[in-house]
Amino acid sequence: MKHIEVPSHIKGLIFDCDGTLVDSMPLHMKAWEYAITSAGSPWNYDFLFSKKGMQSKDILALYNSEFKLSLNVKEVVAKKQEYFRNHFKEMQEIRIVTDVVRRYAGKMPMAVASGGSRSNVTLQLEIAGIRKYFSVVLTADDDVKPKPSPDIFLEAARQIGVEPKLCQVFEDGDIGLDAAKAAGMLGTDIRPYL
Repeated sequence: MKHIEVPSHIKGLIFDCDGTLVDSMPLHMKAWEYAITSAGSPWNYDFLFSKKGMQSKDILALYNSEFKLSLNVKEVVAKKQEYFRNHFKEMQEIRIVTDVVRRYAGKMPMAVASGGSRSNVTLQLEIAGIRKYFSVVLTADDDVKPKPSPDIFLEAARQIGVEPKLCQVFEDGDIGLDAAKAAGMLGTDIRPYL
């Protein structure tokens, strides 16, 4: 069976949540489609999928700009979040990544650094049965600059007490991998393992 390697020099692990620990991206995309089309606007899967890892409010602001729309960001994001929470049973853990979590639980500090809301991230970690393994969970609800900035990863490293260069980040999106690189961390793209 394939598994993801953690090099011997690594002392801390940082995980994205959506699409990395939990296969939630199909549900996120359904929720976006529902919220945007319910508001009477056109749906563009590729544009939204390319922004995964960013905060919902920032994604929708870019969507408005790209397609010259005037969607109410607060209302549409709330509708998207409501749909997501109402259909949460559709999500499943991504076993090849959650195996890394279980393999290193208690052996090195681990954090989650996600662009998702705290309520959605917590729900996903609980669904996967792995919430207890993370001493630090940073989300869009925390006062830290989100991806593509490296700040959320740097803050996660600070909170788990590990130098950035000794951290490995697990991500499923280019925006997050770029942020990990900018933070001076080892970025691991989980997509080839799926």
